[in-house]
Amino acid sequence: MTNLPRISPMQLSLVAKPFDNPDWLFEWKADGFRALAYISGGSCKLVSRKDNTYKTFGSLRAALAKLKATAILDGEIVCLDEEGRSLFMPLLNRKTQASFYAFDLLWLGDKDLRGLPLVQRKQRLETLLRKAKLPGVICARHIEQHGIALYQEICERDLEGIVCKRKDSIYSSKSRWLKVKNPDYTQAVGRREMFERFRG
Repeated sequence: MTNLPRISPMQLSLVAKPFDNPDWLFEWKADGFRALAYISGGSCKLVSRKDNTYKTFGSLRAALAKLKATAILDGEIVCLDEEGRSLFMPLLNRKTQASFYAFDLLWLGDKDLRGLPLVQRKQRLETLLRKAKLPGVICARHIEQHGIALYQEICERDLEGIVCKRKDSIYSSKSRWLKVKNPDYTQAVGRREMFERFRG
């Protein structure tokens, strides 16, 4: 694998309410495992936000490795049902096929893209993945300006929440995206207690 730089992922800050703003774009917050995908030389490494390399998800890594480019993608490892909803427990138990929900492109070829505005990085990501047609790799969709309407739809569909990002933002570990969570999200019920038992 080409010696790609190790990148610290953008962090998320929780805010209480959604908002509308023409300078921002808004995405569905998929419920899975955050990961950076380091791809080069026909191989792929998935690294968690805590800088741990995933040893599992072999078929997903194999699919990403087919990308005919050297690249670093930011995204979420998810398991999706037939309606496109992310299912956390099957993902945690590794009992179903995982997908990679890609929402940012940080590196391509020999170029560091982190200093480009977010909308330009997303355009390059969409072009890259549309040409590659990798199985199990999904390019995240977003809407501009209308965060409140998206949040209301997310809550109606019993999804986790939304992520809010400035359209002109660069990618830096010193900066933050915003997240708004659905307080009635059913898959969150009892999760904290489950993880406490898992750690114990």
